[in-house]
Amino acid sequence: MSALVVMTTVGTEDEAAELARELVCRRNAACVNLIPGVKSIYRWGGKVCRDTEYLLVIKTLESEYPAVEAAIRELHSYELPEIVAFPVEHVEAGFLAWITTALDKAQGGCADEAEFEEPPISLDETNY
Repeated sequence: MSALVVMTTVGTEDEAAELARELVCRRNAACVNLIPGVKSIYRWGGKVCRDTEYLLVIKTLESEYPAVEAAIRELHSYELPEIVAFPVEHVEAGFLAWITTALDKAQGGCADEAEFEEPPISLDETNY
């Protein structure tokens, strides 16, 4: 099994949290880091734009990439979401085993809201 890191950006904390939760609940990702305050400068619609976004760092397996990509396209608000994947060349054996176990669909998804715990603090820039 090969580990994979997938990255995408979104415009709001709510969208970041919802996308992360869905990927983990569907067992397409073992973990998603939400990194606030990413400053992006890009060309779109013939203009140079600047936005503050959330970067999602998604830990998964190569076998899950099609499902991760499909979920991002399904849930993302952007017309053309960034979906970039990097193969993991080296990974600690225990961490890879944890990813593999976390993606075991035989264990089911998130049955209810009780399984999903909200973070104790907001992810906005004032916390850093």
